[in-house]
Amino acid sequence: MKATHFGQVLFILLLTHWSAWAYDHPGGMHTQAQITLVKKHISTKTQPYYDAYLQLLAHADSALTHPTHALADFKVPGFYVDAEGHRRNSRSLQSDAFDAYACALAWQLSGHNKYGQKALDILNTWATTNTTYSEADGSLVMAYSGTAMVIAGDLLYHYPAWKAQEREKYLGWVRNVYRKACDEIRGRKNNWADWGRLGSALCAQLLDDPAQLAENSRLVKSDLFHKIAEDGHMPEETRRGSNGIWYTYFSLAPITATCQVLYNSTGENLFRLEEKGVSMKKALDYLYHYNLHPEAWSWFKDPRPGSPGNWPGNLFEAMGVIYGEEKYRAYAQPARPVCIDKHHFAWSFPTLMPPTVSMK
Repeated sequence: MKATHFGQVLFILLLTHWSAWAYDHPGGMHTQAQITLVKKHISTKTQPYYDAYLQLLAHADSALTHPTHALADFKVPGFYVDAEGHRRNSRSLQSDAFDAYACALAWQLSGHNKYGQKALDILNTWATTNTTYSEADGSLVMAYSGTAMVIAGDLLYHYPAWKAQEREKYLGWVRNVYRKACDEIRGRKNNWADWGRLGSALCAQLLDDPAQLAENSRLVKSDLFHKIAEDGHMPEETRRGSNGIWYTYFSLAPITATCQVLYNSTGENLFRLEEKGVSMKKALDYLYHYNLHPEAWSWFKDPRPGSPGNWPGNLFEAMGVIYGEEKYRAYAQPARPVCIDKHHFAWSFPTLMPPTVSMK
């Protein structure tokens, strides 16, 4: 009897401990406080929020007409081996993930159930169809495109029509397929790790897993000052030939988004990290300068720069808020509202949903 009683007490203690770690939903990439504030701006037609909201609704309305493209095996060959196969299978997740994200956010901001139902249909279809990923780029593309599927689930968490059994099936997909892909690559040295950590952090918040949130925080801190050199360049990314500027962005976008998720979930502010003058801000300044002056890029002749309406405009729109850096936001301003609706999803709606961290 004593052993039985001890076991019952231990179970109650463990259950109480778990309950204490249940996070708010939404609360990963977007918080309820942020959503409430944006809804207030929409109601008063405050710019640039209102135009960004109309842009979101246009994306969501378009998504209502799209079929889903779930694959049982998300098979993505290496881009340099089979570019067409890579693009084709990647698009199946990328298009559905963005549609789910756009519709879930549109439901939160508008209250219209047609958007919530479409997002739900996409999440349920992937959860019941997709069981694995494969080939050289399967885990990477799953990680950087699937972020939107997890953000959508967090936004939709309390959608009244989402049956408990369906939600558990979706959370099982997040746990057993998507997070598995992210965790496989989060120990790498380059941008693969950064996308793995962002995806894993989003999963940890959604699944109420504080240990894994802490682990992703530890990983970011463990190598940030190896990823960023003294002058701000990122050695693993600048070596990528004509695409060095792009890959610098493609590393900084998930690093900073992971910091946003950690801040929203735990209050830990990694945006302030600095060591001997090296920081995320220094890497952002490096990217900002050479994106504007690619002719001065010393790593490769004539590298490919981005633009205000695409990358890195989305990143600078967001980072301008966090670091209080007007030149970042001025760069993105001509293209507002900025939205990234393809390929990868970190700062997808930075004009509509500006970050909730300020370093001012």
